[in-house]
Amino acid sequence: MNERVPLVGQPIERVEDPKLLRGLGSFVDDVHRDGMLHAAILRSSVAHGVIRRIDVAAARAMAGVHAVYTAEDIGAVPRIPVRLFPNEAMEPFRQPVIADGKVRFVGEPMAIVIADTPALAEDALELIEADIDLLPAVTRFEDEVVHDALLFEAHGSNRVFDYEVSRGEIDDTFETAPYTRRERLYVHRHTGITMETRGVVSEWDAAAGRMTSWGATKVPFANRKILAGMLDLPEEQVVMIEGNAGGSFGVRGEFFPEDFLVPFAARKIGRPVKWIEDRREHLLAVTHSRDVAADVEIACNRDGRILAIRARMQMNIGAYFRTSTTIAPRNVGQFLPGAYRVPRYRADVAVIASNKSPAGTYRGPGRFESDFFRERMFDLAADDLGIDRVEFRRRNLLTPEELPLAFPAIAPNPVVTELDSGAYEQVLDLCLAKAGWADKQHLQGKLVDGRYHGLAVGCFVEGGAAGPRESARMVLETDGTISLYVGSSAVGQGVETILMQIAADAMDLPLEAIRVFHGSTTYVKEGWGSYHSRSTVMGGNAVLLAAAEIKAQLLTAGAGLLQCAEQEVSYQAGRVAARHGGSVGLKELAAKGIAFEATFHNTKHTYTYGSHVAHVAVDAETGHIEIVDYVAIEDAGRIINPLTLHGQAIGSIVQGLGGTLLEHFVYDDEGQMLSGSLADYLVPLATDYPNIRSSSIEMCPSPNHPLGAKGAGEGGTIPVGGILANAVAAALRDFDVQPKALPLSPDRIWRLVQTAAARPA
Repeated sequence: MNERVPLVGQPIERVEDPKLLRGLGSFVDDVHRDGMLHAAILRSSVAHGVIRRIDVAAARAMAGVHAVYTAEDIGAVPRIPVRLFPNEAMEPFRQPVIADGKVRFVGEPMAIVIADTPALAEDALELIEADIDLLPAVTRFEDEVVHDALLFEAHGSNRVFDYEVSRGEIDDTFETAPYTRRERLYVHRHTGITMETRGVVSEWDAAAGRMTSWGATKVPFANRKILAGMLDLPEEQVVMIEGNAGGSFGVRGEFFPEDFLVPFAARKIGRPVKWIEDRREHLLAVTHSRDVAADVEIACNRDGRILAIRARMQMNIGAYFRTSTTIAPRNVGQFLPGAYRVPRYRADVAVIASNKSPAGTYRGPGRFESDFFRERMFDLAADDLGIDRVEFRRRNLLTPEELPLAFPAIAPNPVVTELDSGAYEQVLDLCLAKAGWADKQHLQGKLVDGRYHGLAVGCFVEGGAAGPRESARMVLETDGTISLYVGSSAVGQGVETILMQIAADAMDLPLEAIRVFHGSTTYVKEGWGSYHSRSTVMGGNAVLLAAAEIKAQLLTAGAGLLQCAEQEVSYQAGRVAARHGGSVGLKELAAKGIAFEATFHNTKHTYTYGSHVAHVAVDAETGHIEIVDYVAIEDAGRIINPLTLHGQAIGSIVQGLGGTLLEHFVYDDEGQMLSGSLADYLVPLATDYPNIRSSSIEMCPSPNHPLGAKGAGEGGTIPVGGILANAVAAALRDFDVQPKALPLSPDRIWRLVQTAAARPA
C-alpha cells in the first residue's frame, strides 16, 4: 500500500479561488432581503466644531425617505469600546457612534438617512442643514504641546495617553558611550485600501428578538458582543454573518459607527437596511495608521556593538480611541529592538489626539514604523563608525543560544512576550547571497544611464498567534465527509485551504472530504477571529484538538459496531478496523452523532523573522524611484502551504512599497483631507513592482505549540520603509540630502531628488 503523502507542506492552490474567479462569491453588497431599505451617512464637512443644530425636517419630508436619525433621536449615544488593551484612562476619548455635541474630524457621522434607494438617501443628505460653530483644527503634533484648540477640553491637553517601555537601566550610558547619534524621524499617515469598501446589512426579527447583520469580517464575535451591549440584547440574540471579504489588512472588520447605526435603524423601522460605503467615505473615515514621529538616540562601542537605544515618540491617533487604537503605539515602543541585541532600551510614547480620522491597526502596526526608525539609525551609525552596514547588523543580531528572549517591558497594561526561535544571521546570509549583494556593491551611489543606484539590507521580526484562545468544531456528516466550523475569519488569506490541509492530515482523509465554514457567530460557541497573523496557529491547533477527539469517538463507536474492545480497533484513512478482521467506514459511523468543539488556549506568540534587500535606481530629473530588484527571505517555522504563504509575502511587500513610495493622507491646516480620492491617494498597480523575489523557508519551528507554524502574513510589509529609505540614501550618498524624514512620501521624494539634481556629480 502506498503511504499517504501529507497535505501539510504541499503548495495546494486555494480552494476559495474558483468560486471567486467565476463571480460566484457572496460579498456584503450581494446580500438582498425582502423589503430592504438603504442608508446614507451625513458626515461632518468640518474638522472641529460645536454642533448647535442639525435640521433634518426637509430630509424627513422627502418622498421615499423613511427616517432620519441624529444623536438626539438615539438618546444616550453609545461609545465604541477599546477592544485590545483597554485602560480606564482612555474612557473619555472613545468615539461616539454619532457626533454628540461636537465634531472632531472631517467624515465623522452626524446623521443617518434611511430611504427606498441609495440615490434617494444620498439626495436627502443635501437637504439636511447643520449649524456648527467652528473651532481651530489640530492636524500636527509637537511633543507635549498643549494646544489652544483642545479636542477634549476637560482633559486640558491633546496628549491623551502615554506608554513607557524599558529594558535594563540606561543610567549614564549615553554620557559615557564612545559613540552616540540622535535623529528626528517620521513616518507619514496612510492605511490599507481594501478592494471592497465596508458595508452592513441588518435585519431585525421582532418576534424572535433577534438582530442579524451581514458583512462581518475579522472579529465577528467581538463585534457581536459590542453590538449586543449597545442594543441591550443578550449576545446569543445577535448574529453576525461573514461572507467573502475583499481584503482587511487589519483595517476593515473592527467596530465602526455604522456597525451600530445600521442595526439601530433596522430595529427602529422594522425593515432590513443596507449601507455600502463609497470610496471617498472609506478614505475619510476608515481607520488610518502610521503617522509617528520619533527622536531616536543610539549608543555604541567603536566596533559598532550597541550599548543602548532610547527614543521619545509621538503617535497621532486622530480624533478618538477605537477598538484597536492601542496596538500601534504599544508596538512602536516595544518592538524597536527587533531581532537585535539591545541590552539597555527605553522608549516613551506619547499618544496625541488630532482632528483626523481615528487610527488603528494596519498590516504590521507599529512594527513598520519601529523598523524604519531602527534600520535608518543603523545605517547612519555604521557610516559614522566606518563599519560595513552588513557587519554592523551581524555584530548585533541575536544568536539562537540567546533565545527565547523577552521583549522590553511595557506599561501600562503590561504583556509578556518573547522571541521564540530563530537563526537570524543565517537567514541574513541567505538573503544577501540570493540578492547578489557582494557583486553589486560597486553600484552604490553610481550614476548609470542617468539614474543613481543604491542597495540596502534590513532584518525584521513579525509577531503572530495572539491568544488567548480559538475554537473549531468538527461534525461527521451522513455522507462520510467532515464539516469543520472555525472561529477564525476569512479576510483573503486563504484560511479555508490552510485549515482544510491541517484537518485532512489530522483525520487521514483526502482534501475533498473536508468542508470549512468560517467566522459567522452561528458556527461555534466562541471565536476570536483573524488578526495578528493568528489564524493558522490558533485555528490550526484548535483543528488538531478537535480531530483528536473525533478520532477517539470514532474508535469508541467503531468498537461498538464491530463488537470488540476499544483497544482492539484502530483508525486509518476514514475507517475503523478490528484486529480480528472487519471494518466500518465513516458513513456507517455517522449515525452515532460524531461531533466535537475544541478550544486551543495559548498565551505565547510566534515570531517569523527574515531579511530583505532592495536595489533601487533614482532618477534625479523626474523623482522616479525604480525597484530594480527586491529580495526577501523569511523563516515561518513550519509552512502549511508554500503557495499561499508566497502570495501573502509578495502582497505584503507590495503594500509596504505602496505605503513607502505612493500612499499618503495629506491634511491642510483646517483639517480638510487633500488626498480624498484614488486620483490623489495613490495605490500600487500590478505593474509597478514586477521585480520582487520572495522565499519562505522552514528553519526554526515555533516551540510554543504542536503545529510549529508561525504567523506570517505581515512580515513582508514591516521592513520595507527602512530598507527603501536606506537604499535611496545609498544612491544619493554623494549629496547632502540624506533622507532622514522617510519613508518617502511623493512630495519628499521630489524635494530630495531636486536637491540632488541641482548639485554637480
